[in-house]
Amino acid sequence: MRPQKTRWVKCLPGERCFRPKGRKSVDPQDVCLTIDEFEALRLSDLEGLTHAQAAGLMKVSRPTFTRILMAAHHKVADSLVNIKSIRIEGGCCSIGTASVKGRL
Repeated sequence: MRPQKTRWVKCLPGERCFRPKGRKSVDPQDVCLTIDEFEALRLSDLEGLTHAQAAGLMKVSRPTFTRILMAAHHKVADSLVNIKSIRIEGGCCSIGTASVKGRL
């Protein structure tokens, strides 16, 4: 397996966990969304950028961006349909000029 290329993100999310109402604890079955998946959602779905534009900002290829976004959509759908919390952490990302690797 090839090493994962560093993905560039604009900033870290303000919140790191979203829980369904009434859930207080972390469940091992909860969904873990990586920071690069979060950024892909932000760029494509919130900012309305094309996959090519967003891939350029994240400094990955367009097919890689599409795979990241598809994984993010799957995880968010799983959490909504199956009433799971979403944790945002991890990934191999660089924020601004500081490099952030591993678990965040």
